Amino acid sequence: PILVRRQELLRAAGNYASLRDYEKAREQGANLRPLPTLFVILDEFSELLTAKPEFIDLFVMIGRLGRSLGVHLLLASQRLEEGRLRGLDTHLSYRIGLRTFSAMESRVVLGVADAYELPSAPGNGYLKFDTSGMTRFKAAYVSGPYQSDPRHVATPDGSVTVREIVEYGPDFVPVPMVEETPEETAAAQEESNKAQRSLLDIVVGRLEGQGPPAHRIWLPPLSEPPTLAHLLPPLSVTPELGLSTAAWQGRGRLQAVVGTIDRPFEQRRDPYWLDLSGAAGHVGVAGGPQSGKSTILRTLITSMALTHTPREVQFYCLDFGGGALSSLEGLPHVGGVASRLDADRVRRTVAEIASVLRDREREFTENGVDSMVTYRRRIADGSLQGDGWGDIFLVVDGWLTIRQDFEALEPVITDLAARGLGYGIHVVAATGKWSEFRPGIRDLFGTRVELKLGDAYESEINRKKSLAVPEGVPGRGLTKDGLHFLGALPRIDGVMDSDDLATGLQGLVHAIRDSWQGPTAKQVRLLPSVLPAASLPGVEETGRARIAIGVDEAALAPVLIDFEADPHFVVVGDTESGKSNMLKVIAENVVARYEPREAMMIVIDYRRSLLDTAVSENRIGYAASSAAALELVNDARNALLKRLPPADLTPEQLRARDWWKGSDLYIVVDDYDLVATSNNPLLPLVELLPQARDIGLHLVMSRAMGGLGRAMFDPVIQRIKDMASPAVVLSGSKDEGFLFGNVRAQQFPPGRGFVVDRRFGSRLAQTAFWPPSEEG
Repeated sequence: PILVRRQELLRAAGNYASLRDYEKAREQGANLRPLPTLFVILDEFSELLTAKPEFIDLFVMIGRLGRSLGVHLLLASQRLEEGRLRGLDTHLSYRIGLRTFSAMESRVVLGVADAYELPSAPGNGYLKFDTSGMTRFKAAYVSGPYQSDPRHVATPDGSVTVREIVEYGPDFVPVPMVEETPEETAAAQEESNKAQRSLLDIVVGRLEGQGPPAHRIWLPPLSEPPTLAHLLPPLSVTPELGLSTAAWQGRGRLQAVVGTIDRPFEQRRDPYWLDLSGAAGHVGVAGGPQSGKSTILRTLITSMALTHTPREVQFYCLDFGGGALSSLEGLPHVGGVASRLDADRVRRTVAEIASVLRDREREFTENGVDSMVTYRRRIADGSLQGDGWGDIFLVVDGWLTIRQDFEALEPVITDLAARGLGYGIHVVAATGKWSEFRPGIRDLFGTRVELKLGDAYESEINRKKSLAVPEGVPGRGLTKDGLHFLGALPRIDGVMDSDDLATGLQGLVHAIRDSWQGPTAKQVRLLPSVLPAASLPGVEETGRARIAIGVDEAALAPVLIDFEADPHFVVVGDTESGKSNMLKVIAENVVARYEPREAMMIVIDYRRSLLDTAVSENRIGYAASSAAALELVNDARNALLKRLPPADLTPEQLRARDWWKGSDLYIVVDDYDLVATSNNPLLPLVELLPQARDIGLHLVMSRAMGGLGRAMFDPVIQRIKDMASPAVVLSGSKDEGFLFGNVRAQQFPPGRGFVVDRRFGSRLAQTAFWPPSEEG
């Protein structure tokens, strides 16, 4: 950078070829500022070459170009190894050899062994400039205590006091007593103080402040983090934009400033801007513990909040990094912050954004929108109403928690990153090291912010430069170009201190919130903890065959069970998880929708949980014991056998199912684990289950979760599973393994679980609650 800077100065001043031409122009009156000669002094340069061998190329370049630019090398070392110089020695005009350790070392420096024969007293040496000879010299010693001339004493005003002259003679003459003046006393004290300093100290002290200071090659260290107030254009409050950079032309362009970049080559520092408007719209942040990941995320969010309105950008945060993002909940741009302990909100946050992506894909297709640029423009000119969202940012602080505790969400977020940029959906994720991101999502991060890593060899930017990132300085890291940066603090109060960052951030959040009068970001909708059955769509909306049993988490849409398409249904779960309630919802809906001539019901209930359920003319039998259940099932089996289609039916008759007349039969079984004993009353129905649609049979049953993994081979359960019948997996232990489809049981609150069917796969849902006081 030194040589380049001087070349640029010479070129800008008048395209001068060398410093000599530049100085001649100054002597002739050109209005040019002085360009002093520059000495590059390096002590023990052999040690530097041992640690950094690549520096020899820099020294050779200075030796080759420096003379014309007024840059000179002064290198010192105890030993000179010619093998390390690699051509540098041809550029070293002067050679100084003090006393060497051996004659060989003297020959390497001077060409002769004379330096080895010098006296051992320090400072003796030879100076060699050309081949004509050498000059022996005694070096001045400037590091010792300063000693003034004892022959006179200078007073502060510059005058000299001369002592009395005594005539020389053979007789003894006493020393004259001369009283010292106050000026002489002060001067003597000053001389005493000088004696405590070296000659070098005194010379430097005299030169200090004389003339213009030398150009500083290095900027001050990156130690004090800037604030958003220092990096952003001036802030102002307007009714339309709130607190923002209203007069800045870059406002609203999906750019965020997150720190300061150090550019040593140009000898300047620039704001570190992230452009999230194009292919670099996803952001990956990696850094070791206490490296400043959460602060970078907060700075990014608040920077966007100061340059965009809540109509333009919204943020949804998953805070797994210690609660740092929770301080942003008051921002009108933030639609929600979910912690690791709030699993429902975490899943709903991801599901909400996935729902927006699906809706936008459909909207873009229906309205001929080809990009987010077109989408924003058409919303601005009123030709498109829009969905009420702007660019959506899903911010994940602690990606490893997603992989460990929310593994089902990882492919969903990866899919958001893969398809979302074209629809204004961005993923911002922070983690401890890059390898914690799977390749599927790591390759999608067009913007990467690398802080101090625990292991520099994990760096995906530059391993050598990553080693140079200092420890213990939160916010220090590398840009994608390998430049060092320091993250900014999310505050605008002018205080460049991270100790009370919480106070400064709170003030920023309040300032943005109080200045914004428009609509805020949409809040994340959650599944209700209790879902009254009466709140679900009725027969008018769903039809008689389809029964709404709950609301799914992904779209908060009703979950329907179609008994015409799938005649059987099973629900499993632990005690008090909502199994019997689920059977009540189905049974009560059946008797409410069908006349007795259309649907009949048998209830097998050993624990009498359904004693008051579906009490109507539709219920033709209730069994609380094995004997009663067996009798009812045998009677039902005999009646159903008569409905089996004869061999001479035509395809039209099979489709119309008109070879028999009567009502469908619903057999509702609660606690099948009690029923499936050695005398299982449902075994006579096993052979009829596959033909249930033809004969009007519906088996609706529940079972406890304990031992279900082994019970999956029960004839009844096995047949229902083989038919891919709908199932609800409520709260239970995941140790039971995969039950229906690819679903493992999890711990859920009552009424919540996975709904599994062959058309929609598995969906997390809150099932309906039937109040005990209500009756069919």
